[in-house]
Amino acid sequence: MLKVPHVAWWHQLAPEPARTFRLERAWSIALRTAHIIAFSVVLGGYFWGIEPVRLRPAFVLTILTGFGLAGLELYKSLHWLFLGKGLVVLVKLVLLAWLPFAGDAALPLLLAVVVLASVGAHMPSRYRHYSVLLRRVVRLPPKALSAALQRPPVYSGGRG
Repeated sequence: MLKVPHVAWWHQLAPEPARTFRLERAWSIALRTAHIIAFSVVLGGYFWGIEPVRLRPAFVLTILTGFGLAGLELYKSLHWLFLGKGLVVLVKLVLLAWLPFAGDAALPLLLAVVVLASVGAHMPSRYRHYSVLLRRVVRLPPKALSAALQRPPVYSGGRG
């Protein structure tokens, strides 16, 4: 079984549990929303035959928000790159790198990126959180799991 080296630099880059920061969720939602809007403009532009040069601002915003989203994940832990969800993002980046050379295949390429993004976002946890580095599913860190288990149950309004 592959083991992560027990060296100081790895634990700094991929701490366990992963780092968190104030307003993390708000930043993630804001960046993801802007990313989806910007990419929608790019995809729609290609669909309707808009000249790529006119789509440049939306494409730049897509790139910037994508880097922002990846940056949030990488700040929390570099290990994200080795999880299924991180690998999906890397595959999307490879596909998008072909876009300037795609010619008539640009629209199918962008549609493939949408399909990959959708499948990647909604695939089962056992794939999204599978670590190719550790060769296992990475679950919630023990502190987060124990905190979740200690929350009081929510009243469901049923008869008791």
